[in-house]
Amino acid sequence: MAQQNPKNSVNGMSGNTPSKSNMIRSGLFTLILICLAAMLIINWTNKTPAKVEVPLSDVITRANDPNGDIAKITVIGSTVDITLKGKDQPTETSRKDASGTLYEQGLINHCEKLEGDELKKCNETYPTIEYKEDVNTWGIVLDVALTVLPIIAVVIFFSWMMKQATAANSQSLSFGKSKARMYGPDKKKVTFKDVAGNEAAKQDLTEIVDFLKSPKKYEKLGAKIPRGVLLAGDPGTGKTLMARAVAGEADVPFFSISGSEFAEMFVGVGASRVRDLFSKAKKNAPSIIFIDEIDAVAHKRDARGGAGREDEQTLNQILVEMDGFDNDSGVIVMAATNRVDMLDKALLRPGRFDRHVNVTLPERKDRLEILKVHFKGKPVEADVDLEALAKKTAGSSGADLANIANEAAITAAREGHKAIANSDVVEAFERVAIGPERKSKVMNEKERKITAYHEAGHAIVGHVLPDSDPVHKVTIIPRGQTGGVTWFLPPEDRSYKNIYELKDILARAMGGRIAEKLIFGTDAITTGASSDLKNVAELAKSMIVEEGMGDNTRNLVFPGEDAGYYTITTGKPYSEKTAEIIDAEIKKLSDEAAARAETVLKANKKVLDKLADELLKHETLEEVELKPILKDAKLPLAAKLYK
Repeated sequence: MAQQNPKNSVNGMSGNTPSKSNMIRSGLFTLILICLAAMLIINWTNKTPAKVEVPLSDVITRANDPNGDIAKITVIGSTVDITLKGKDQPTETSRKDASGTLYEQGLINHCEKLEGDELKKCNETYPTIEYKEDVNTWGIVLDVALTVLPIIAVVIFFSWMMKQATAANSQSLSFGKSKARMYGPDKKKVTFKDVAGNEAAKQDLTEIVDFLKSPKKYEKLGAKIPRGVLLAGDPGTGKTLMARAVAGEADVPFFSISGSEFAEMFVGVGASRVRDLFSKAKKNAPSIIFIDEIDAVAHKRDARGGAGREDEQTLNQILVEMDGFDNDSGVIVMAATNRVDMLDKALLRPGRFDRHVNVTLPERKDRLEILKVHFKGKPVEADVDLEALAKKTAGSSGADLANIANEAAITAAREGHKAIANSDVVEAFERVAIGPERKSKVMNEKERKITAYHEAGHAIVGHVLPDSDPVHKVTIIPRGQTGGVTWFLPPEDRSYKNIYELKDILARAMGGRIAEKLIFGTDAITTGASSDLKNVAELAKSMIVEEGMGDNTRNLVFPGEDAGYYTITTGKPYSEKTAEIIDAEIKKLSDEAAARAETVLKANKKVLDKLADELLKHETLEEVELKPILKDAKLPLAAKLYK
């Protein structure tokens, strides 16, 4: 259960491809191993059974005997293979004198001069004698292969091992090389036309572009090119895109690297990479170096201590490179961060980051332009109202808006729509702002009733308080981590909130818990208001500690816990007595908010019941449907804040 002011934030590869020669070498090595294995299998399967060696005289005697058991004699050189009757393969072997013949040694070929039936009858009685040449080509090839291939395989294997060792050594030596990615003319160019909104930031950067295009125009007047430009802003506001647009407008090489990419497990690597990066940029001058999330390596040194730390060495090298002796290098350093307060002062002084550019969250007209960019090229129904969406998304960054456009397209595809409908856009906005509908979450009737009164309490209190934003939508359908949601949308973008507006926010946040108390009794209060109470505590603390809005601490602010100094008793940057005053002021604001919410709801009990009943019937009520229900709600005198 939550009351919602939509404000979303998106918390913001390289690979090594094997060379063609390595792939060929690896494939050849694999092929040789496969061939070797195949030959071994063939040689094993082609082996004949072991033969019994017998004397040649015994063979001759049995061959000349009409009742002998020999069916065939095969002579290959000096080898005599004997196949017995009833067998398919030779089972016996013998050897003859290489210079003599079997005939000379007493073997008579009884069937030599016979033909026809007589030959057939003779072959059944006496063995057939066959002479073959002593040539076994396949055996020779197989023997050679089995001898040579293992040697080749071993040589290739050791060659591959040597190559891997060399590559590993080369990689270890390349730790000091910069990992920056270079975007040159061959890459898709980004210009200011691709950056919607942020006109003030683009105006600040136009001079940098002009300086890179026409440096002599400024040099004639004695002007020096700025050494660095720091882009500061919330996550997702387009700082990286803005830096690429500067490079695209100036048509110069663009080196991009993240602050964390300077770090490594080896000491001194970060500084080495900084030197290598600036060396590459100077060779391609005029050029731009862009360091994203520079706070990863540029923390305040006095706050962290530890001289000689790896990150301090990296920072020192950046400082040296940006303020070196060569002032005509033509290299501009651009950096982005959303934590300017964490950066070292030496980095922010003139001569290093000369120019600071604030990349702010887009205003309504800028949000509309950004939405048009992200919906461009997508099929959109005529009923899609981007102006209404721009109004809803106050406080959203460009990345948030891009995410909404993408979610709308995904929703349309999931629902089977041919084009993005307005319902898809609304669902995408609510999914990004709160979370997806939890359709599997089934609430019983008691839980539905509690949720309906809880959300009705938020809506009525927010509606009647004069400095609260208008109610936009109320739903009791579970979304994300909430059981229901009440949206309040500001009629226009505002840079500041006064104390009356903040107190009304506190009161409407307490409206859900107070409604439960009034309807179901104090003992029946649920955990549904936990997120509301957390928001009340955080906002009240901010009002007292950071904004000086307490009754007893008016015009006083207190340093945060990261200020760098602490008291011994409290562990905070203020005394125990001050901590007690702050706690009392926070409780006072919370109690006042609860009392105002209770006064409003008691005076509008009938409207509370009516709105809860409508929510139980329809589950979701839009602004148009809420107006006739809330028109009878009134502001009690006791709930007013007198200005």
